[in-house]
Amino acid sequence: MTNTKDTTKANEVVVLKQDGLGRVKVPAARREQILDEFERSGLSGKKFAALAGIKYQTFATWAQKRRQQSGRTAATPTADPVRWLEAVVTTAQTSGQADATVVRLSLPGGVRLELNDAKQVPLVATLLRALEKPC
Repeated sequence: MTNTKDTTKANEVVVLKQDGLGRVKVPAARREQILDEFERSGLSGKKFAALAGIKYQTFATWAQKRRQQSGRTAATPTADPVRWLEAVVTTAQTSGQADATVVRLSLPGGVRLELNDAKQVPLVATLLRALEKPC
């Protein structure tokens, strides 16, 4: 068996063992750390594996075993999904006023909000938080 080195921290060197086929044996604790980092990253499995220097098939097997052990299915999200909100800022001419900055928000379901004053931001933020919760 041959040994390779993996530097996980600046001053810490961990010796990783290889089997007869040259496959690196990653300790279970390190595997769990890698999977925790993946869940926090928000990246796809393929992208994360490439960045971590792990073959995708190996990484996918680790993730699948972890899901099976915890009783989660592949479709179960591990973190809140990223949700995008489109905001368009325009300068509009209004009667009797100089140029005013207007923010128009288009929400799912066809809801549209228009902010004409910075004082409206806290009210809109409260409204958006309330709409986020299920009825």
